[in-house]
Order: sequence, then structure tokens, then C-alpha cells
Amino acid sequence: MQIFRANIIYTPESHRFEVIPHGFVAVSDGKVEGVWQELPAHLADIPVTDWGDRLLIPAMNDMHVHAPQYRNQGIAMDLELLPWLQNYTFPEELKYADTAYASRMYRRFVRDLWRHGTMRVAAFASVHPDSTLLLMRLLSQAGMGGFVGKVNMNRNCPEGLQESVEDAMKACEALVAEFDPTNDGRVHPIVTPRFIPSCTPELLQACGEMVRRYQLPVQSHLSENHDEIALVRKLEPQSRHYADAYDRYGLLGPTASYAGNRPTTIMAHCVWTDGDELELLRQRGVMVAHCPTSNLNVASGLAPIRRFLDAGIPVGLGSDVSGGHDFSIFRMMVYAIQVSKMHYQRDKSCAFLTLAEAFWMATKSAGRFFGQVGSFEPGYDFDALVIDDSPLLVDDGYTLLERLERFVYVGDDRHIVARYCQGCLISDPWDDGNEK
Repeated sequence: MQIFRANIIYTPESHRFEVIPHGFVAVSDGKVEGVWQELPAHLADIPVTDWGDRLLIPAMNDMHVHAPQYRNQGIAMDLELLPWLQNYTFPEELKYADTAYASRMYRRFVRDLWRHGTMRVAAFASVHPDSTLLLMRLLSQAGMGGFVGKVNMNRNCPEGLQESVEDAMKACEALVAEFDPTNDGRVHPIVTPRFIPSCTPELLQACGEMVRRYQLPVQSHLSENHDEIALVRKLEPQSRHYADAYDRYGLLGPTASYAGNRPTTIMAHCVWTDGDELELLRQRGVMVAHCPTSNLNVASGLAPIRRFLDAGIPVGLGSDVSGGHDFSIFRMMVYAIQVSKMHYQRDKSCAFLTLAEAFWMATKSAGRFFGQVGSFEPGYDFDALVIDDSPLLVDDGYTLLERLERFVYVGDDRHIVARYCQGCLISDPWDDGNEK
């Protein structure tokens, strides 16, 4: 049993924060036993880790990021999606055939996730199975959690990134063999067709069969860009819309092992999703990964997040490095709120996001994909960050929620003094400098 004392803040519901000043949280076997203002008598003899006046909040979840694009973070931001892929992204991903290069970059990638307080991640790797396994092992060694997918694609990409359907499925089988999706580890495989334009019907069908055979979750991209949508319409003329193209191959969920309130599929972006496509996402329980910086950087548009929330569609936040330029999910909260305010200016009935809603999307809403993650309610995994925001305080009059808001908007990784994943203190994964 572990007991922590701090200023505890979390969002049990989308519209409100739970705030417990100098409260206590008890953790047993990595899961929250309870949260109290005063420590119960039966726990009085257990040592307490006292974090003083610091903030204790749930850790961040990044629901969409491209690990092999790490080197390109913050460059090529003057192109739209399809030319950006051809001119920058695909050439960089070709390098991951070299596992030595992959090791150097992926170690830095994992450390940057850790540094920014992201303890769980849904990550795209490259088409290369050995480098993908390397990324999964590094995340596991670091003590962090997530779903990692070997990207599958066999058209509309450079020859060095194309693969046969048989080779793609053999590689996926190898991931499942080493990281059994039924085990209780923190790192698992996820079926990852890059997107419809890069996958033939035969490859999409094989991905759907892999999902059914092993009851695996799925991640991909949906309705990000007008040119992309037009290409999908040409490639899949029998489909009603982009989401229907995935659904026809069994790639929109649900799968039996992820029943109930747990989403089985992540679709990134959904900038232009509405009408029948939006309704299909709702019916299948698909999680939308909202990546506001990427949508702005590659000129995709402003995703209608309020519509998704009002429809009951689960939403998480994604950095989408390197379409996005920032690893911080705290920054994604800020950008998500700002994007929603642009929607509000066009449609006053579409209320902009509150801080509570953005925080909930980054923690409890996103955490559903990993199980009971993202809250301090009993039974949830204790994924947590300790925030020392004292350098940000210029006066003594801030409330705890004002302190949290100030950290979200103007704080950074230097103010994160401790990180926990499933109750384990996660130290700097490579503090010996070998990430270089």
C-alpha cells in the first residue's frame, strides 16, 4: 500500500474538477483504493509520501503520435498533408530499416514522452517489424504504457515502404507473439493501416482478419484533408464515405475483448466528419484523436469537437508529432480550447471547450482506451504527475484551479517533479545520457 498527500485535482466527469486540498490518495497494487480529505483511521500507520503544496494530477495520454517522424518535429510546416508526406515524412520513415538509427531516435522519442508527462501513448511506428519491436521494448523498459502499431501500407508510397500483404501480416504476428495482447503488461500491439490511400483492399481485408483473429484494437486516420477524402472516394467508390470504407473491412470496431465502455478503434483528426459518418463513429464507439496543432500546421482545418462530445463520441488528444510540433498534451489542451473558440465564432450554438473538458479529454476520456486510466476514482490505475508550480506563482491569492490553469497555459516539463504509471515511479529512462 502507498499513500500520497498533495493538492489532488482530477475530472471524474467532463464538466467538473474534483479538488481536494492537501488530500490523501491510497494506492494498492498500482490501483487507486480511495481519495480522502482526511486519512481514514485504518490507514494511519502506513507511511505517507507527502508532496506538500504541490499539485497531484492524472498523467497525460497521447492518443496519436508518429514515432518515426521524431526527427522532423518542427520542420516542413509550410506544406499540406499529401505533399508533406511525400517530400518529408516518407523519406524519414525509410531510415527505420536501420535498427541502429531507430534505436537512437526511439530512445529520444520515449524520453521526450516521459519528459512531458505522457505515461500512455497510441503510437504509429514504421513498416519495419524489427524497429517496431524495438520501440515496444523501449516503452516497456521505461515502465510506460501504450499501444504500438507497425504501419501497414502497400500503395501510394515509396518502393522501400511498400510491403506484400503476406509480409505485413507475418510482421504483425511477430508483434503479437512477443507482446501478447491478453497479458497484463503495459505495452500492446495495435493494428495500424496507415490510411485508406496507402492500403489496397487486399491489405485492408487482411488487417480486418488480424483484428478478428486476435481481438486487437485499431488505429488509423480519417477525414483529415479535402484532397485525401477525394482520393478515398476515388479508391473506394462503393463506400458511402471514408469511415464506411474502414467499416467494410471490419476496421471500425467493436471487438469482443474490448467490450463495454472501452473503445476499440482510434481515428485521428476527423476534421471533416459529420452527418452519416459521424453517426457511424458513434455507433461503433470509435475514439477520435483530436490533434489541433497538426490540423493547423498542415492546413487541414478545425475539427468539430463539440459535435463529437454532444453525440457521445469519445475524444482524446494527440500530439501527432511530426504533423504537430509539440509533444506536450498540456499544450494540446490549450490549442483544443482555442480551436473550439474559432468554431464558436462561426456558430454560437457550438459552445467552446472549458478547461475541465479539455483536461478530461487528455486524462479520463483518453484513458478509457487503456482500461481504467486517467482518474483517481477507486479501481483506476494510479497514473499521476506531481507538479511544482511554485515558480509560476507571483502572488499568494491563487485558487488551486487557477494554479492548475496557469500551469497548463504557461508551465512546462520543468515543473513536473514526479511521474507514476500504474503506481510505479517512472524515473528518467536514460539518465545516463545514452539516448544520444
